[in-house]
This record gives sequence, structure tokens and C-alpha cells, in this order.
Amino acid sequence: MRIEVTYPLASVQDVVVLELRDGALARQALEASGLIARHGLSATRLELGISGKRIALEQRLREGDRLEILRPLAADPKEARRARARGGRRVSSRKPTRV
Repeated sequence: MRIEVTYPLASVQDVVVLELRDGALARQALEASGLIARHGLSATRLELGISGKRIALEQRLREGDRLEILRPLAADPKEARRARARGGRRVSSRKPTRV
């Protein structure tokens, strides 16, 4: 079966297309892709996904799956919202009045 393994970088995605046996696991695809070694990643600390949904390393893959190595968020969404609130930036729910 044919699958893709992707790792997003700042400006591009590193994509590896693989031919694996039917029923291969996400862990096997990850190892076969070489992306762990190429980018100095730790296999035990990775989050993986298919179509934006998190999956386990032991998830069985299907023909055409795009296995994504998920990067951590650049900022905690709660902290970012708090920082915006402290900065005085307010979002109004009122419609602007016309003059």
C-alpha cells in the first residue's frame, strides 16, 4: 500500500512516499520514512495524526493515508489569549455605528 509521511517545517513540508505491506503500523511507517533521523526527533515524544486527528504509534494504516508528524504549538493558546487581554486589545461584539 502507498502512504505519505510528512513533517512540517517553518516554510516547507518534508514528505516521504512509502510502499508498505497492507496493515502496516504507524510506527513502522515512521521508521521506514527516515524522518526521525533526518530531523533529530525523538520517537517516544512524537505526536502523530492522520487528517488532523491524533493517532497512536500502533494504529494500522490504510491505502492512501497521510501520516503527519505533529509539531508542538508555538504558543499555548490560553497564554496567548491572556497576553492579548493584558495588552489592552479588546474585541467588541457590537456592530460599528455609521456616521
